[in-house]
Amino acid sequence: MSPTQIVVTVLVILIVAAVAAALVVVGRRRTLRQRFGPEYDHVLAEQDSRSAAERELRDRQRRHAELELVPLDPAARARYAEAWEELQVRFVDSPTETVGQADELVTRLIAERGYPTGDFSDQLAQLSVEHARTLGHYRDAHEIHLRNSRGEARTEDLRQAVVHYRALFADLLGEEPVATTPQQRQPDAAHDATNR
Repeated sequence: MSPTQIVVTVLVILIVAAVAAALVVVGRRRTLRQRFGPEYDHVLAEQDSRSAAERELRDRQRRHAELELVPLDPAARARYAEAWEELQVRFVDSPTETVGQADELVTRLIAERGYPTGDFSDQLAQLSVEHARTLGHYRDAHEIHLRNSRGEARTEDLRQAVVHYRALFADLLGEEPVATTPQQRQPDAAHDATNR
């Protein structure tokens, strides 16, 4: 083989290796985007680079795999569903307290499923692996809950918090996804209460 042929062969091998590596990266990225949905973009905005964001998401998957998650038995599922219905009815008379109760109920459900409930950011990270599509709702609900505890939330904000909590709650119960348009995602009792 002549020196020119060797150089051309080495270049072809390097190009093929670079293309293969790029395809692996694109495949991993696509898998992370599909798995994490809107959470992918949220983490990307928080991190310094795409590689740091993707490293964080892969780390979340690794930590999530270490959890001992448990499915709810039918009796527990029914108990939680009933508790949620009661909570929505209470919203009519006491929206301020109901948002705190919604936060507590969701936290109990998260704990019973086997997720950590201590640090909120750790909780979000663990939930993001299987519940990324409803995580934005949970963030919004929690933020309204915090504003409510400072006396800064309006009744409409409180109604939205219940709607947002309901999205994650339904996801954790294994129910059909909750609608995401404002017209479709109104809890019946909370919505009725604010429109009277």
